[in-house]
Parts: sequence; C-alpha cells; structure tokens
Amino acid sequence: MMRQVPDFPEPGIQFKDLTPLLADAHGLAAVTDALAGCAAGADLVAGIDARGFLLGAAVALRLGTGVLAIRKGGKLPPPVHSQTYELEYGTATLEIPADGLDLHGRRVLIIDDVLATGGTAAAAVRLLDDAGATVTGAAVLLELSALNGRAALGSMAVTSLHRV
Repeated sequence: MMRQVPDFPEPGIQFKDLTPLLADAHGLAAVTDALAGCAAGADLVAGIDARGFLLGAAVALRLGTGVLAIRKGGKLPPPVHSQTYELEYGTATLEIPADGLDLHGRRVLIIDDVLATGGTAAAAVRLLDDAGATVTGAAVLLELSALNGRAALGSMAVTSLHRV
C-alpha cells in the first residue's frame, strides 16, 4: 500500500508515498500496533515533523502515553531547545518547547515514517538528550537500507517495519 513517485522531490529520487497505507483503517491499525510494540518502557512518544506526528500520536494513544511533536525550525514560539544538523544541500533545525515541558527522567521513543540517511533521527536524539530525556530507541515504518541511516544512530535500538 505504498505508492512510488518517480523524480520527486527532484530528478532521480524515488519518493515512497505512505499516504495510501495511512488512509486505510486496517493498515493504520496494523502499523500502530507494530510500532507500539517497540516502546521498550517508553513513557513518552516523540514524532518527527511531519508524518511522524501522525504515527507518533497513534502510537502514544495505543500505549497510553503523551506525544511530543519534534518540529522543524521556526514553527514554535520561543523559547525552544533546538538542534541544527547537516543535509546534503545545507542545514536544517529541529525544535521542541523549552518552557512548560520537563523531559528530565522521561524515557522517549522516537517515531518517524522513513529512515533514510539518519541525519534527522540523529538530530532528534541529540535534541532530546540535551533536554534531559533518555531516548529508548527509534521506530520507523520504512527504512531505505541503501542509505545506511542506522549508522548515524550508533548503537541505539532501531526498529523498521519494512526495509527496501
């Protein structure tokens, strides 16, 4: 239930569109259950902007935990905790609120839709660590194995439901 979109967002890229899977009630339930099985004692789920929000909220609901949205830079009012990281074509920033959110001692499972090069996931780990949380692992719906994103996450537990 994954759609391949050639040459998006740029020529040579084969975009993996997960929208059909997430729009199917049975597909969404199966993915939610499988990702929730990766929780390993987490008491908070963090979904990475933007499709990780959808999956993270569903998993948090299933686990009975809260959910934290890890946002792209500039989307939250100050003050924020931020982490800037390198992309193939420049830099990007991830942010979480710095006020009204105490992450010290929280055990967090990171959820995202796709693990590619691992740069975004590694930045999310650093962001949460810097805010005082303990990241218990990462779980993704799809892993693009050829891009070796796991290497960016070191020895952290990473679960992918599907690898291509």
